[in-house]
Amino acid sequence: MNLASKLQARDEAGNPVRVGLIGAGKFGAMFLAQARLTPGLHILAIADLAPARARQALERTGWPAERYAAASFAEARRHGSTRITEDAEAMIRTAGLDVVIEATGHPPAAIRHCLAAIDCGVHVIMVSVEADVVAGPLLARRAHAAGVIYSLAYGDQPAIICEQVDWARAAGFTVVSAGKGTRYLPRFHYSTPDTVWQNFGITPEMAARVGNNAKMFNSFIDGSKSAIEMTAVCNATGLTPQPHGLGFPPASCYELAEICKPRAAGGSLSHEGTTEVVSSLHRDGRPVEHHLQIGTYVVVKAETEFVRHCIEEYRFFPDQSSRYSAMFRPAHLIGLELGISVAAIALRGEPTGVPVAFHSDVVATAKRDLKAGEILDGEGGYCVWGKQVPAAESLRQGGLPLGLAHGIALRRAKKAGEMLSWSDVVIDEADAAYRIRREMEAAFRAPNVEPARP
Repeated sequence: MNLASKLQARDEAGNPVRVGLIGAGKFGAMFLAQARLTPGLHILAIADLAPARARQALERTGWPAERYAAASFAEARRHGSTRITEDAEAMIRTAGLDVVIEATGHPPAAIRHCLAAIDCGVHVIMVSVEADVVAGPLLARRAHAAGVIYSLAYGDQPAIICEQVDWARAAGFTVVSAGKGTRYLPRFHYSTPDTVWQNFGITPEMAARVGNNAKMFNSFIDGSKSAIEMTAVCNATGLTPQPHGLGFPPASCYELAEICKPRAAGGSLSHEGTTEVVSSLHRDGRPVEHHLQIGTYVVVKAETEFVRHCIEEYRFFPDQSSRYSAMFRPAHLIGLELGISVAAIALRGEPTGVPVAFHSDVVATAKRDLKAGEILDGEGGYCVWGKQVPAAESLRQGGLPLGLAHGIALRRAKKAGEMLSWSDVVIDEADAAYRIRREMEAAFRAPNVEPARP
């Protein structure tokens, strides 16, 4: 890799890569911590509805106050400083911007920001993976048509998994499965912001001390984030989801090849070429030794006896047969690694993962019995969790995307465990995010599969 030398050359030429960040939450703050130390990178502006939050993020991550005191975008460009604004769309339109990082975590806003960036000829890094699974394939297609890049965010697990899949295929391997680890028990699907910390294994006091958001962290515990991230991987790599979604089998780093292979070969998966998330907890709650809770993996297959013998000889984390082997990364650094996406896009013209098809979807699923008239509260809340399903099945059922299951009313009661559909909710068909989603469904539906009407 030579991204560092390319960035250094841009720095020496006085032509840094100019970046606009939308959303100064935890992910954005982690990126800012490293961006300050990266030659050839200029944070031209930060847009946040709460400018004080952006200033606090900069202060916490070591930025001198004079570096983010620019009174205008033009001043920030001239002096290499940073402008803080509430107006994301004005930032997107400013001259000289190379890359926009969308990190709001709010699907409708993220889709709106992405479309604005594409219209302005600016590359987009979609940190808000919730928006990517709502309409990513269509957004990427529009970006390509406009001559700009739409990319997943390196440091987040989907982009790292995409890299591992690409590595395996570029080395000539068949990819059997790919995925990540998490903390999972079946009852966690019904977790709420009130129960999240005990399920997460920390105290409310510890969570408050570091400013953890209960609703956001609950989406990791209740299975929604896993479904979202594996859907992003499927749509970017061509892997396909299992018919009944993720199984979350307990597995250590050293058991990946044994467990994350097809059932026909003695594993736990429905088929070859799929995604799976492994649990760091046994079903009785005991911790899995050498677990992969914050890591990622890919399992590959030896197609010849020679390669099988190589796997056996060099002990490439094989299963008992040495026909399957795993490569894993034990951790990911979240926003601290996001500069890789910025550099890859601006200096090589390459995304770090991009959706190319609609293979997988995430459908809102009732956490409890829901009554007609209730207002859904979206990802990580009290009403629904997100289930990964094949996109064709979601289209047949008219599945309600988890990313749009927020602030809308139920038309009819739903039982716990039931997936929700468009026809179950009162939806504003004039809403921009709804229109983009329905356009995406029509553009990427499989032959002979018509999306259901709301």
